[in-house]
Amino acid sequence: MTSSAPEGGGTPLLEVSDLRVAFTVRGREVRAVNGLSYTLAAGETLAVLGESGSGKSVAAQAVMGILDTPPARITGGSVKLDGAELLGLPDRERRRIRGDRIAMVFQDALTALNPVIPVGAQLAEMYRAHRGTGRKEARAKAVELLERVAIPSAATRLGDYPHQFSGGQRQRVMIAMALALEPDVLIADEPTTALDVTVQAQIMRLLARLRDELGMGLVLITHDLGVVAGIADRTVVMYAGTVAERASARELYARPAHPYTVGLLASVPRLDQDSGRLEPVRGAPPDPAALPSGCPFRPRCPRAEAVCAEQEPPLVAVAPGHEAACHFAAEVYAGEAEVESGG
Repeated sequence: MTSSAPEGGGTPLLEVSDLRVAFTVRGREVRAVNGLSYTLAAGETLAVLGESGSGKSVAAQAVMGILDTPPARITGGSVKLDGAELLGLPDRERRRIRGDRIAMVFQDALTALNPVIPVGAQLAEMYRAHRGTGRKEARAKAVELLERVAIPSAATRLGDYPHQFSGGQRQRVMIAMALALEPDVLIADEPTTALDVTVQAQIMRLLARLRDELGMGLVLITHDLGVVAGIADRTVVMYAGTVAERASARELYARPAHPYTVGLLASVPRLDQDSGRLEPVRGAPPDPAALPSGCPFRPRCPRAEAVCAEQEPPLVAVAPGHEAACHFAAEVYAGEAEVESGG
């Protein structure tokens, strides 16, 4: 499996190639990520989409170098930042890169933040630990960070503890902490989980603004296609640890080429369609320790035929920059094209 090339050519900011991660659970091997590839350019937003258990968060942890090993282990692939390989680096070097070059926002800010240390001290510590900044200057920078992520009365909130902030504010604090050292790449793992729709939109706008201000590459990990519709440049749809579809965001939403993506889109409310009953993807994701033969989506797929049980479909191009791992990708893509054109 090859990774998609960055637009305009040249070395991508972040390049993940054929990444594979496995866990050993009760003596069984669980293949959580089984050949993930993507690229990310500076100033670009890549959305990694999929249901819980698709492997998207495990892949992000592998990229960050924060997998628990054991039970996890990286069994293959490559992760390059500005062309330099990250996998296999000594722990000390990986820790230096984390926060400074690549940072992550976790989905549960309340558990990710230390509950017994004021948020100001947690933010200031980033500068003291990584930059050797003095106490007074680090405090001033902490105020600037809270102001950057639009926390009201930032200077007076430094002494507050995480539980004294609302859910949306805690997420903003997490974003501020991740951006403290102005990394080149920010990975946001389900950054709007458990937030109401209005706050979700605010967080997405904040991430887009900060991406533009800092010129960083942004990887958004989510199960909700609606959340990233207005911010993503390109998308990777994951299923059972593999890439089901890869395309520009505009192309994916207009003409999906994989039945799984079609199902995901059918389950998202859209303003450009008449209201009606939403159709969830039937069935449940497979057990990663006992994947079905052939196509992993086959047991849930309305188009499945005999070949789907016999052969695992490769990624095939249905249009420039648009690939899908389906034996009938061309037909699915063409069918969606007819729908879009009123056919």
